Amino acid sequence: MTAAIISSDTGGASPPLGEIPFQVREPENPLPQVALPDLPEAIRMACVRVGWHSLMPVQSLALPYLLAGRDIMVQSRTGSGKTGCYLLPMLPRLDPELKAPQALVLAPTRELALQVEREASSLFADTGILSAAIYGGVGYKKQVEALRAGAQIIIGTPGRVLDHLLRRTLDLKGLRSLVFDEADRMLSIGFYPDMKEIQRYLPRRPIHASLFSATYPPHVLKLAEEFMAEPCMLSLSQKEVHVAEVQHQFCRVSPMDKDRALVRLLETENPVSAIIFCNTRANVHYVTGVLQGFGYSADELSADLSQKKREAVLEKIRQGRLQYLVATDVAARGIDIPALSHVFLYEPPEDHESYIHRAGRTGRAGAAGTVISLVDVMQQMELERIARHYRIALMELPLPNDEDVARVSGSRLTAILEARYRRLTGLERMRVARYASLARDLARQGEEEEGVQLLAMLLDACHQQSLHERALPDSVIGSFAGGQAEVKGSKKRRRRSRRARGEGQTGVEA
Repeated sequence: MTAAIISSDTGGASPPLGEIPFQVREPENPLPQVALPDLPEAIRMACVRVGWHSLMPVQSLALPYLLAGRDIMVQSRTGSGKTGCYLLPMLPRLDPELKAPQALVLAPTRELALQVEREASSLFADTGILSAAIYGGVGYKKQVEALRAGAQIIIGTPGRVLDHLLRRTLDLKGLRSLVFDEADRMLSIGFYPDMKEIQRYLPRRPIHASLFSATYPPHVLKLAEEFMAEPCMLSLSQKEVHVAEVQHQFCRVSPMDKDRALVRLLETENPVSAIIFCNTRANVHYVTGVLQGFGYSADELSADLSQKKREAVLEKIRQGRLQYLVATDVAARGIDIPALSHVFLYEPPEDHESYIHRAGRTGRAGAAGTVISLVDVMQQMELERIARHYRIALMELPLPNDEDVARVSGSRLTAILEARYRRLTGLERMRVARYASLARDLARQGEEEEGVQLLAMLLDACHQQSLHERALPDSVIGSFAGGQAEVKGSKKRRRRSRRARGEGQTGVEA
C-alpha cells in the first residue's frame, strides 16, 4: 500500500490548479491532478447543474484515480468535497437504461445517507440515473418502491441495506461501484459484522471500490484490505499528517467537569481500546470508578496495586478483554496494548517528555492514533508550549454535548438491536411478538411518563451489555498486534486464497 501525503491550510476553499499548497507523495503510477475543464463533458454538465465552478482540492487530486478505476482510500474531513468526489466518477460508469442497482454507497447514519442522496439527485438530474436512500428507523414501503422503480445508486446504512438483501428487495448482481463513506464512523458504530455480511451478496467479479475516512486506524485499514484490491492512499488534512501518524487534540473543560467530559468523549469516539493517563494514584482510582460505574470495561494500574492484582489486569490486556486502562506514567511503562487507538490525558503531564511518552503509546507499527487532552485555561497554555517545543500540530476538539452523545449512542444501539433481530430464529421472533402491543403502549406515553422511562431502562440494559461485547471479531483484533508488517504481508496470502477459490475482487464465498 503506497501512501500519498497531502497537507493544506485552505479549509474549504478551492485554489486554482497548480496553486494547491499541498505536499504530495503520490501512489505508484501517479496520475496528474485535474481541473474542471479537463473532465468529461457529462461530468462538467453535472457540476454546472449544482453550480460548481471549480473543483475542491480533494476532487482535483482524487478524481483521476477514481475515473481510471483504481481502488483508492482517501483521508478527508467533512466539508472537503468528498461526496462529489465519489459521485461524479459514477456518471460515465452507470447505465441509465439498466433499471437496477449499479452503485452502492454505505454511510454510517440516516442523516448522511439523506444528504448524499440529495446531492446525487441534483448531480444526476435529467440523466435518467435515479438514487435511493435506505436507512433504519422508518418503514420499508417507500424504500421498496424506490428500489422497484429501478434506482441505480443506492445510498444506505449497512444494517438497512442488509435487511433489504435478506428480504430480496435489493439485488447487487449488477453492481459496478462500491463506496464506504466515513468508514471510521461506521466501524465505531459497530457496523463491521453487517458490512461483512453484505460482502456475501457482492458480485464475484472485480468492482470498483473506494473508501473515505477522516482517520485510518488499524481496523479501518483492515476493512480496506478485505473489500479492495491494491488500493492507493490519498491523505488530505490541515497540516502535514501522514495516515500513520498521531492526531493531537484537546478539549477545553473545567476541572469539575472532566469526569463527565471523558465519558462523553468515550461515547462519541468509541475507541477500540484506550489508555487514560492521570498524574496521581487518587485520580486513577476515581476515574476507574467513574468508568466502571458507567458500565465500561475499565480497570486501573497504579503503583500501590498488589503484584497479583497487576498481573490480573495485565492478563486481561493480553487477552483483549479490557477496553480501557487507567494508569499513571510509572504504572504504564513497559505495557504494550495491541490496537490502542486512543490515548486520553485526563490531566496534562508535569513535564514535556512525559507527553511524548504518553502520546507514543498509540500510533505504533504504522497505525494511526489519536491523543486527546482534557485541559482548563492554564493547562491549555502549557499544552500549547509542549506542542510548540515538539512542533506538534495541535487541534481543538469541540466537547460533545448531551445531544451529540444521544445521537451517536442511539445510532450505535439501533445498529446493535437491528443486528440482533436479524439473527433471531422464527420461534424467537414469535416470543418477541408477544410484547409488541406493550411496546406500542409504552411508546405512546409522553416523554415524562413512566412508560418511556421503562423503555429507556431496557435500552440502557442493552447498551450496558454491548459495552462488554467486542465491536470487531477476534480475527480482526488479533491482526493489529502484528502491526503494519502483518497488514502488508497478508495481502499476497489473500490474493492467493481468492485465486484458489476462483473469487472476484470483492466477492467472498457464500
